[in-house]
Amino acid sequence: MLRRFKYQLIRIAPILLVIGPGIISGSVDNDAGGITTYSVAGAQFGTTLLWVLFLTTFSLAVTQEVGARLGIATGKGLAALIREKFGVRWTTFIMIVLLIANLGTIAAEFAGIAAALQIVGMSKFISVPLAAVIIFLLVTKGSFKRLEKIFLVASAFYIVYVISAYLAHPNWTNAFKDLVIPTFSANKAYLLTLIAVIGTTITPWGQFFIQDYVVDKKLSKEDMKIERGDVFFGSFITNIISFFIIVACAATLYTHGRVIQDAADAAVALQPFAGHFATILFGLGLFNASIFGAALVPISTSYVITEAFGFESGLDHGFSEAPEFYGLFAFLLIIGGLLVVLPFLPLLTILFVSQAVNAILLLPIFIFLLLLSNDSKLLNGYSNGKFVNTILLVTMFALAIASIAYFISIFVTF
Repeated sequence: MLRRFKYQLIRIAPILLVIGPGIISGSVDNDAGGITTYSVAGAQFGTTLLWVLFLTTFSLAVTQEVGARLGIATGKGLAALIREKFGVRWTTFIMIVLLIANLGTIAAEFAGIAAALQIVGMSKFISVPLAAVIIFLLVTKGSFKRLEKIFLVASAFYIVYVISAYLAHPNWTNAFKDLVIPTFSANKAYLLTLIAVIGTTITPWGQFFIQDYVVDKKLSKEDMKIERGDVFFGSFITNIISFFIIVACAATLYTHGRVIQDAADAAVALQPFAGHFATILFGLGLFNASIFGAALVPISTSYVITEAFGFESGLDHGFSEAPEFYGLFAFLLIIGGLLVVLPFLPLLTILFVSQAVNAILLLPIFIFLLLLSNDSKLLNGYSNGKFVNTILLVTMFALAIASIAYFISIFVTF
């Protein structure tokens, strides 16, 4: 028995050494902004937006695979490749786009922490600064491998949303019908929610994160097949969890006409219909996702921006070796926290609207991703095929159409 166990362990050891980037990158898409967006989608429109989730699952899997393939084939992050191929000006432009998008996302993570802890009566003026200090110490005092293990464990915690959905006793027939049959509305609120669902599923920071992650993990071309499976698995798992969040809120809040202001409201509002246990699970899931994202997004942003301009970056360097990396990380935590603590900024606006902004800011990043991943000289046999290019182009086109439709809806009454 022991010999058989050792044999099986030897067989799966290469897989265990490679997996991580796809699962973690996919899981953190279900951060505070994501959970809030899916909660609002379910509470306001029932299961009618599940078809968007279904389509974005394939887009997420393909775009994440492109990033992982670029990183493995070149040994460089996306920001470094943009600087080398397109120059400092375009790099600066993309870094500004990324910084704007990520500041909104980081603020959304702290808004999620504040919202989750408000359920148990803790003020945001205490929870947000405390969380920022804990995250800074966790990241700066830990190693990359230790953080990876923590993040993988955090990824498994999303199972609470599956349980919450089952406790809500939804209409599964309607849910699966809406998953495959599109329902479209020109209503302004519907369009904004549609864009937010896209923007919280496929994120600007996620495109840089997956590529930098495989480079930092020092994966080689021999790992390509395993990492592709890791990416696909992570993408599908994250949207399966998103499916259950929408279903849980549709079955309870939408059915009973309950209006919510954020994901914490969704957790509390679940109680009369799904029980106190479902409320606790939903709230714990929100807190876990918020802490998860509040650590990862600033790390990724710091890594990408310092890499783009040639500074030392990464958690394997000490503060004296990479002061720009750690200084930017601290700055992002402070600004993200301040945006939430300021009394005139409502949490829902930060959590929800930031996801819609993400979708719009994805477009210029996708253009560079498309150009780089089709550079046969750069990738030496690992450039895109027709299927991948089709998915990328359709995703870009859909983002552009949805964004234009929303802006038109602001000024036109349908």
